[in-house]
Amino acid sequence: MSTSSKSTTPQALPGDLAMWIFILAELAAFTLFILAFSVTQMLYPDLFAAGRAELDPSTGFAMTVGLLSSGFLAALAVERVRVNKARQAALLLVAAIASAMVYVVLKLSEYTHLANAGFDLEYNTFFTLYWLLTLFHFLHVLLGLLVLAFLAWRCMRLGFDAENRSGVESGVMYWHMIDLAWVIIFPLVYLLG
Repeated sequence: MSTSSKSTTPQALPGDLAMWIFILAELAAFTLFILAFSVTQMLYPDLFAAGRAELDPSTGFAMTVGLLSSGFLAALAVERVRVNKARQAALLLVAAIASAMVYVVLKLSEYTHLANAGFDLEYNTFFTLYWLLTLFHFLHVLLGLLVLAFLAWRCMRLGFDAENRSGVESGVMYWHMIDLAWVIIFPLVYLLG
């Protein structure tokens, strides 16, 4: 009679504890922005409906696809590192950066269009909150792209492997936090009324 023994060692969280604390703090900040937007929308539904009508939801959807595709590629990169294929991970991280650039280009185009049309930070309450919330997220995307680029460079130099992967896991977790925030921001700002 054969018995199989399974390890009872608990699985450790990926990445390191400091990154988890940082991500929770960042999510708390996003939550405050999202709550402010939601509550103000309940107070001024017509103003928010008019502001939302100036946005293109198809652009928002394309930005979402770019970010989520990037997150998927970054997750695949972590899996490659876990099986000691860091150079493959580097290529996946470069692809993740390229995918995320869809978001960057479209968001900059949207910002330019809105600013040229006069819908700036001071136009009305909707656009004040739109700019504050989306710029806060945009800055996180730019920082996340720098993180992904650094991780790709380290992977190319074989700086990560199955035993030494906490750094790549932490960086990709940060990127997933950016995805999570956008998955909430996109419908809130572009679709829900």
